[in-house]
Amino acid sequence: MRHRKLTAALGCTEMRVNTVTLDPGESTAPHAHDRQEEVYVALDGGHVRIDGTKYEVPAGGLVRCGPDAVRSVHNDTADGSQTWLMFGAPPLGTVDDFGEYRMPEE
Repeated sequence: MRHRKLTAALGCTEMRVNTVTLDPGESTAPHAHDRQEEVYVALDGGHVRIDGTKYEVPAGGLVRCGPDAVRSVHNDTADGSQTWLMFGAPPLGTVDDFGEYRMPEE
């Protein structure tokens, strides 16, 4: 998984911007943000899981994740990487951390 933090490079002050590229079989860790809303753009399509429900997202599709929702993105294909653009607001934490990022208890 490749994670690029773009917030500082873009000079953003009111949101955070990242890209995540997943190789086949990879996924991000399920997590939530206490006060941060996120919007994901599936550049190549893929799957997102929100509060335990899995959704297929077509290429160019958008997904909103509300605060407190446990979310993760998945590349369930056997070949080809998938890239997601991720926008978060308000910009909690710093560019070096995820701000109020928490992992759900299993």
